[in-house]
Amino acid sequence: MRNEVTEAHTATAVGSGDVPVLATPWLISWMEAATVEAAGPFVSEGQTTVGTGIRIRHLHATPVGGQVDCVAEPPAEADGRKLTFRVRAVDGSGQLVATGEIDRAIVDRERFLAGATA
Repeated sequence: MRNEVTEAHTATAVGSGDVPVLATPWLISWMEAATVEAAGPFVSEGQTTVGTGIRIRHLHATPVGGQVDCVAEPPAEADGRKLTFRVRAVDGSGQLVATGEIDRAIVDRERFLAGATA
């Protein structure tokens, strides 16, 4: 999944720092979106996945105008309802921007939403 860094994605804009480079919260959001896409083969009708854990190392700054490709490698199989994805982000020059793992849980969509509004 390719993303372009804009002023709105900077640490300055989101308050996570005072430099005009890709903010870690945005990077994590993009990496998590890649896991949602990669989780597709693991969910059945009426199911979805929700994020449950994030372990990311943000290694390299990306300036405004830079591009970041986020990739999520799914596990070979689910561990019960748990999925752990190996994730990485690489910028347009091939520099590793971030690496880590993101956990997601397979849930029944309606039951989950019912619990969220209770």
